[in-house]
Amino acid sequence: MLLYYALGGGLGHLVRARAFLHTLGLEAEAMLFTSSRFADDHRVTGGLPVVRVPPSLDGDRAGLRVLLEVTLAATRATRVVVDAFPAGLLGELAGWAPPPGLALWHVARLLRWDRYPSDASPLLPRYDVTFVVEPLHAEHRRALESASASIRPLDLVDPPFPPPEPIEGPHVLVVHSGPDEETLDLVACARELAAAGGRDTRVVLASPSRPEALPESVAWRNAFPATGLFPAAERIVAAAGFNAVRQTEPFRAKRFLVPYPRRFDDPFARAARVRCQA
Repeated sequence: MLLYYALGGGLGHLVRARAFLHTLGLEAEAMLFTSSRFADDHRVTGGLPVVRVPPSLDGDRAGLRVLLEVTLAATRATRVVVDAFPAGLLGELAGWAPPPGLALWHVARLLRWDRYPSDASPLLPRYDVTFVVEPLHAEHRRALESASASIRPLDLVDPPFPPPEPIEGPHVLVVHSGPDEETLDLVACARELAAAGGRDTRVVLASPSRPEALPESVAWRNAFPATGLFPAAERIVAAAGFNAVRQTEPFRAKRFLVPYPRRFDDPFARAARVRCQA
């Protein structure tokens, strides 16, 4: 049994978990350990077993570690994969010594390393392998090299999904899972892009939920994943999260990225990197 430790309330950790497990062929033995609000959506989890972190443990470092250790004992997991936050979201894994016989892996993506060690912890557990899925800040990379027996690059591949219902006619596609304020801001950007085209181009939002203030002229699709909608869109408007950038890379000539501030993720550095590579 492999336990994928993916704390964070959004969609991104679970999307990355599915891609990681698919890329390495580990889905059959995997279980998700998550606090994501999307953990009950079988489209997102792919039907994998899920250990839900209860809201009562929000902000509780000691409680999270206890739940992890109880889960490991109950499932007899032989591997734990820690997503994104090497010392845990709260620092709950700082200095953690796994039980004998348990392999500890890490999936590393870009973090604001000027903030993460002070807000979570600079004391990382010892990883057998760290898989790096995008370029990291130099200080972050050095910390992981010191805490890992092996560092490996990994290009993620999403699992196959049924094709979505196509969208007819010219359109600008907005892809975001929230919060609503950001989604509506992206919609406003998309409407400006559509108007600048000088044609009757409509805006379509692909999101798990429809914002209450969504303009009536904007169509909404509860499509997951939205990747099947990318080829037909004239433009793709998205935030600069890890998965959005990775999944729109084949369509980079028509994507428009708008970074938003995050506590630990660094969308602004990611978006700047994309601009430099254009």
